[in-house]
Amino acid sequence: MKISTAVALSLAAEAANAAALQPRHYTFPALSGTADWAVVRQTVNFQSNAGLSDVTSPEIRCYTSGTKSAGTQAVAAGGSVTFKASPNIFHPGPLQFYMAKVPAGQTAATWDGSGNVWFKIYAEKATASGGQLSWASLNKGTVSVTIPKNVPSGEYLLRIEHIALHQASNANGAQFYISCAQINVSGGGSGSPSPLVSFPGAYSATDPGIKVNIYNFAGTYTPPGPAVWSG
Repeated sequence: MKISTAVALSLAAEAANAAALQPRHYTFPALSGTADWAVVRQTVNFQSNAGLSDVTSPEIRCYTSGTKSAGTQAVAAGGSVTFKASPNIFHPGPLQFYMAKVPAGQTAATWDGSGNVWFKIYAEKATASGGQLSWASLNKGTVSVTIPKNVPSGEYLLRIEHIALHQASNANGAQFYISCAQINVSGGGSGSPSPLVSFPGAYSATDPGIKVNIYNFAGTYTPPGPAVWSG
């Protein structure tokens, strides 16, 4: 039985639309120039790419179940660090970066990052148009952050977080895509990073930067968490 050209085109269009509606998730598995999961801790979603919705879960810290990486990447204070997204960032929402200094007697490859130790170094601003919010990180395949020049030298966990807000009108609708890289900062200064927060603990499911309708928004959007420390 032959299928007419019109029917074939219609079926193809339906298939394309169905594929477009499928959830597309992502991870941040590597720093520029390194292999996947070599200096970035392998996340729970390394196969599914699915986001995390429970901000009270211990996984909100690095999205791991205890897995750490063998390697640590050398970076310079004042320099840029680039994460790879795999695949590209597919959902709208803000990109944020945090750091936590490894305590004496431990290393970036062994420390779990617990306690009030995290400080924010970057928060992506939103653009508003016609009551709808958007962010420049959407569809990016790589994203970068500058390590503050005055941050003290030493080993750190560098936490990347992208918050997908396309379904965030209800509590627990936001999706968090997170990774932690193990880095060793050289050439730093004498700054005192603050404020310090813990993960979990820094966020609530009802924070206005997490529970939000980005398609019908009025006012100024502020991402969740502490203020950015710039050094």
